[in-house]
Amino acid sequence: MDIKGEQFIPVPRQQVWAALNNIDVLKQAIPGCDSMTRLSDTEIEATVTAKVGPVKATFKGQVTLSDLDPPNGYSIRGEGKGGVAGFAKGGAKVRLTDAPGGTTLQYDVDAAVGGKLAQIGARLIEGTARKLADEFFVAFTKIASDPKE
Repeated sequence: MDIKGEQFIPVPRQQVWAALNNIDVLKQAIPGCDSMTRLSDTEIEATVTAKVGPVKATFKGQVTLSDLDPPNGYSIRGEGKGGVAGFAKGGAKVRLTDAPGGTTLQYDVDAAVGGKLAQIGARLIEGTARKLADEFFVAFTKIASDPKE
């Protein structure tokens, strides 16, 4: 499954970059995020509860950041295991560019699922992934735009 998109965030690129690298901001913005811990400058461990159709599972996994190019973007790759529900793995390229009045965040995600999740069907999984991405960007934009963050 591939998902591409972009989001306008009404703050300078450096502020968006800082928010993308702040685990407190990410934890608040990721739908269903139960916990997030930075293991190193490039590794993050997280627990996320997600519902895809009739399957609700808690995924525990690790994410690695690479191709770091501050404040322009990075690549992210990870895998989460959800017990009997299955697994999700994939990656994304995130790019930030200046835009009038703020920053444009572009993303290109590739993901795969296995186990019970794979039996649900690609359309439902992709629809859920797009919905979660939309929820993330609404929350992330609000938090990143708050001068207190």
